[in-house]
Amino acid sequence: KAEIDDIGLLLFAGILGLAANIISIFILASQREDNMNMKAAFLEVMNDALGSVAVVASALVMIPTGWNGFDAVAGAVIALMMIPRAIKLLHNAVKVLLEETPDGLDLDKVREHLEDVPHVIAVHDLHASTVSTGMPILMAHVVVDKDLTMEDAATILTQLQDCLREHFPVSVPHTTFQLEPEGYSSPSSNELHE
Repeated sequence: KAEIDDIGLLLFAGILGLAANIISIFILASQREDNMNMKAAFLEVMNDALGSVAVVASALVMIPTGWNGFDAVAGAVIALMMIPRAIKLLHNAVKVLLEETPDGLDLDKVREHLEDVPHVIAVHDLHASTVSTGMPILMAHVVVDKDLTMEDAATILTQLQDCLREHFPVSVPHTTFQLEPEGYSSPSSNELHE
C-alpha cells in the first residue's frame, strides 16, 4: 500500500510540475525568438516540462505494472532530445561571440547598394556583426565627393540608412558611417581613398 501512495504522490508532483511549466512556456514563448537568453530560458522550461511528462508517464506505468525502470528510460530519451536544441543554442552564441555577419546580409550587395547613393564614390572597411541577439550593427567608411557641405553629408547619411532599410531583409538598428572626402588619406593606414 505504501508504494501506491508514493506513486500517487509522484503522479501528483508530476502533474503539478507540468502545469507550472505549461504556464511558464506560454509566458516565454512570445519572446524566445528575439533574445538568446529568453530562448535559453524557454528551452530550460521545455526540458522541465518534458521531465514532468516523464514523471507522469513513469507513475502511470508503475501503477499497473510496478516497474520503475521506465523512469530511467524516459530520462534518457529526454536527455537525447535536449542535445540538438543545446547545440543550436551554442551555435548561435558562438556566432555572436565571433561577431559573424548576420544571416541574410550579403556585404558585397550592401556595398553595391551603398555605392549607388548619389555623391558616394566608394565604400571600404565595411563590417557587420551581431553584438547580441537581435542587435546587428554595421560600420563602413564611405568616400564621398570632396566638395560636399554639411547639409549634403546629412542627406547622404539619411540616404545610406534608407538604402539599408529598403533593400535588405535584416533590420540594422545601429549603423556607423564614417564619411571621408575623396582624396583623404588616413594617417594610420597611409591609404588614399579615391
